[in-house]
Amino acid sequence: MKIIVCLKQVPARDAVLRINPAGTWVVSADVSFEINEPDIYALEEGLRLKEKHGGEVVVASLGPARAQQAIKEALAKGADRALHLDDPAFENLDAYGAAKVLAKALEPEKPDLVLTGLQSDDLGFAQTGVILAELLGLAHSTIIMEIQAQGASLRVKRELEGGWFQWLELPLPALVTIQSGINKPRYATLPGIMKAKTRPLKKLSAADLGLTPADFRPRQTILKIYVPAKRAHTEFFEGSPKEIAARLVDKLRNEARVL
Repeated sequence: MKIIVCLKQVPARDAVLRINPAGTWVVSADVSFEINEPDIYALEEGLRLKEKHGGEVVVASLGPARAQQAIKEALAKGADRALHLDDPAFENLDAYGAAKVLAKALEPEKPDLVLTGLQSDDLGFAQTGVILAELLGLAHSTIIMEIQAQGASLRVKRELEGGWFQWLELPLPALVTIQSGINKPRYATLPGIMKAKTRPLKKLSAADLGLTPADFRPRQTILKIYVPAKRAHTEFFEGSPKEIAARLVDKLRNEARVL
């Protein structure tokens, strides 16, 4: 079974973020980066499936040179080889653009299974995996909490709202997006770190993929990001206890939106 795991590098959760002068994104200089959390679980699931059913795990990561840190960590954990999609033209891609580039890189691989995290910790669109499946013409399912490979098909457990779950069967090849908590990710071992240095890492540019900027032009643009202003507001309610309770419930439901 050939399994491809898509990894994204995102700002570390404890990183101090500063908004750029244009107000369109954060300043990446001096920011520490790490593998997107749901993608870590996707990698672990891919490695477990390989250990159980054989085959190989290929890591695909789209990002600048610093993304090789995430790639090498994945190789150290047990991935067999990696694809690094690195080109200045790939900067600031939206979900469609990222999926378009990934699809072009994955097509020649003809994977049996593609795993992505449910969503990224920085943008949180939860759309890249779904669009990638559509572009590759693969059966897909999202928010997966368990995978059972059964010959030419997969049996997957989806997380629904309200504590409910749903079992589905998908034909292979397929793509699924992994929910955090599906497993317990492993740590890289010293032997794994040493082996990672010799495992194949192939860099691919837009020209290598036969793409032009028009092929992955953004369909969505971030106009502005900002830190919410902190403000205090106090309001006193007068009247009978019943009237005060009714007004309080109305405020919580329609203004604070916590009910």
